[in-house]
Amino acid sequence: MNRGLIHLLVACCASGSATAIAADTPESLLAAYVAQAGAPASPERGQKLFTTNFGKDYNGCVDCHTASPAKDGKDLLTDKRIAPLAPAANKARFTDKHKVEMAFNMNCRDVVGRKCTAGEKADVMSWLISLKP
Repeated sequence: MNRGLIHLLVACCASGSATAIAADTPESLLAAYVAQAGAPASPERGQKLFTTNFGKDYNGCVDCHTASPAKDGKDLLTDKRIAPLAPAANKARFTDKHKVEMAFNMNCRDVVGRKCTAGEKADVMSWLISLKP
């Protein structure tokens, strides 16, 4: 291992900054959205948003992700499999802040017709986190 990297890791751990290099988790991303929103997340609102038809090109998130997001979905345009959204069914889901933001931005624009708010993201994530396979 590179000595510089070892020194950086030791310095981070010694200074108590180890969280700066920790992986994202669904719970940590949810907490960040809740903090941005300034209000608690609601799984009920999240499910409603997920299943609502906003009158756009898609009939809601369920068009690709199905009404059971603990199961595989399928992209309507490419016919490619989409791994389950529920973290209990897909351990890789919501573990990369950058990917989560990109997915919310793209999907909210296509399905809702605008960017989703931090509160809406928190609501959807809280519902998805609550689901069991």
